[in-house]
Amino acid sequence: MSRHVVVALGPVDADTVRPVLGERVTFVTDPTPEDLAVAEGAIVRADRHVDADFLRRAPRLRVIARTGVGVDLVDVAAASDRGIPVVITPNSGSRAVAEGVFAMALHLTKRLTPLTDLVREGRWSERSTVPVGDLDGATIGIVGYGRIGHRVGELAAAFGMRILAYDPFSPVPSEFACADLGELAESSDVLTLHAPLIEATRRLVNEELLARVKPGAILINCGRGGLLDPDATLAALESGRLAGAGLDVFDPEPALHHPLFDHPAVVLTPHLMGMTRRATTLTFVDAARGVADVLAGREPAAVADPDWNRRKATA
Repeated sequence: MSRHVVVALGPVDADTVRPVLGERVTFVTDPTPEDLAVAEGAIVRADRHVDADFLRRAPRLRVIARTGVGVDLVDVAAASDRGIPVVITPNSGSRAVAEGVFAMALHLTKRLTPLTDLVREGRWSERSTVPVGDLDGATIGIVGYGRIGHRVGELAAAFGMRILAYDPFSPVPSEFACADLGELAESSDVLTLHAPLIEATRRLVNEELLARVKPGAILINCGRGGLLDPDATLAALESGRLAGAGLDVFDPEPALHHPLFDHPAVVLTPHLMGMTRRATTLTFVDAARGVADVLAGREPAAVADPDWNRRKATA
């Protein structure tokens, strides 16, 4: 019985993926050049590059599974030209990211940092000087109404929020739809970013858009770091136009220090909102399932390039 070699690029929990890959697969967590030369599948973490050079060093590769949905560091076109599907795992982390949005929204709206400081420093009598806001009755503006944006809307409804959404690529249900991004910014108490990062969306949140933001709004980016201009965001915070910002993603990553990070109304996390314990396990399972599907001759559930197979056939 022939065996398949599948390699990990980055830390992948072998105990989680091996049962999904099956008995005919040898899973290698720390591959050598010799392992890459015979590998038929790869499970790739978000910070690892898969470029044309890597593909040359893995001539037998049949499938790449990216843990997550972002493929910024994967040469999808080069893979598709070789008939290699780039599997993505869009369902595993969506709910965790949406929870992260609300963790940041609540932290900033309820002013947890300055209130904590008051208690720690014995300044109880000053508590009325820190205005605490509400999500109930507030409007959330969702930029990008895919899986994560939709889940953010579900949670927002549970908080009693009014939901508005704008998606530059897909139609939004009419009851939530905003005609344009500027209108969304003008109407939102919380503005949260979930659009993909392409050239058309790079610096989508810039000085011009922030000039239209509702005064006192909170901006949250759990999408892609390149969606916002950090200089313009800092200026909006310093002018009081923005009341707070929550950032889980950065450009580049790992994040290089920016003065925005030092503003007291900013909360930062190192691109981890979609990597909770449960979400990480689900991501590994979905990635391994995608690899197993391809090796068994089945269509994978979700791929970055839906035309991957046709591109090889017409090359």
